[in-house]
Amino acid sequence: MNWPGLDKSDRLPGAPGLLKNKASTGFSDNNTRESRKSGSFSGNWMARNPQILSTYGRVKFLQRHLFPVVARFERVVAVSFAFPEEVLKPLVPEGLEIDSFDGLGFVTVALVWTRNLRPAGFPKVLGRDFFLSGYRIFTRLEDHDGRRLRGLQIIRSETDKVGMVVLGNLMTGYHYRKVLVAEECDGVESRVVTSLASAETTLDVRFRSVNGTAELPLGSPFKNGREARRFAGPMPFTFSSQGAGSFVVVQGTRQSWKPSPLVVDDWEVGLFREAPFNGVAPVLANAFEVRDVDYRWERGRVVKRGEVE
Repeated sequence: MNWPGLDKSDRLPGAPGLLKNKASTGFSDNNTRESRKSGSFSGNWMARNPQILSTYGRVKFLQRHLFPVVARFERVVAVSFAFPEEVLKPLVPEGLEIDSFDGLGFVTVALVWTRNLRPAGFPKVLGRDFFLSGYRIFTRLEDHDGRRLRGLQIIRSETDKVGMVVLGNLMTGYHYRKVLVAEECDGVESRVVTSLASAETTLDVRFRSVNGTAELPLGSPFKNGREARRFAGPMPFTFSSQGAGSFVVVQGTRQSWKPSPLVVDDWEVGLFREAPFNGVAPVLANAFEVRDVDYRWERGRVVKRGEVE
C-alpha cells in the first residue's frame, strides 16, 4: 500500500487492520488522580498553586484568538453524523444550544489540507502547511444583540505537525493533539487514516468524488441535498468555551464555498467509541468536499449568552 508523503518511519504499523484498534481519549490520568485527592482539580488544586492559576489565566487570555489569521484550503472533506440530541448535550456547555433537525444533533468530521496558515498581512513564505482533522458539533449562541449565531463547537482537533499542536493549544481552545496521517489516493477514490503514536486509530475513512449529484447516505435524516447542505459546514462562527458561560467567538469568511457531494464507502471514527457516543449507533448524514478556497478567521471576541465583553 502506498502512503504518499510519508517516509518509512512514519508509516502506520498494521494500517489495513487499524479499524480494530481502540481509540485513546488523549487525556492524561494525572489530572484525574489529583482531582480525586483534592476533590476538585479546577478548584482546590489550583487554589493551592496560585502561580499555576496565574499562568492558567494568561493562557486563557491567549486562547482568545487575538489576531486575524488567513490560509488556503487545498481540500476540505466534511462528513456529518446524526445523533439523538440528548446524546450530545453532555458535550455542549451551558450557554450554547444544539442546532438540531427533527430531534437530532450533528457531529461533523472535517479533514482539511491547509496551506500557508499565517497571521493576516504576513507573507505566504511565513505560513504553515499541515493536515487537520476536526471534530465539531453544530450549535447556536445568542449574542448581546439577540442574534442566534450559528456555528460549530470544537470537540477535538488533530494535526500531523507538532508545531501546530503547540501553537494551536496556546492560541485557541480547540484541543489539538498530534497524529500520524496516511493517505491513499487512486483517481476519484481516497482513504485517510489517522493514528496516535501508539498506533491506535482515531479515524479511518474511504470516500470517492462523484460528478454532479449523488444519493444521500442510506438512512440519512435529510430528504434532499438542500437540507443536507445546511449541516455541511463550515459555519460562520466557531465557539470555544472559556468557562462561566462565556465563549470565544471567531468569525470565518471565504470568497466562495461550493460543496460537491461525496460517497463514503467505509468509515470508523475513534471518538465514537468514547463516552457519551459509545453504545449509540451514529447515522451517516451527509458528505461534501470543496477545493482551493481562501479562508480568513477574524479576531476572536468573548461572548456570554446575551452579553459581549
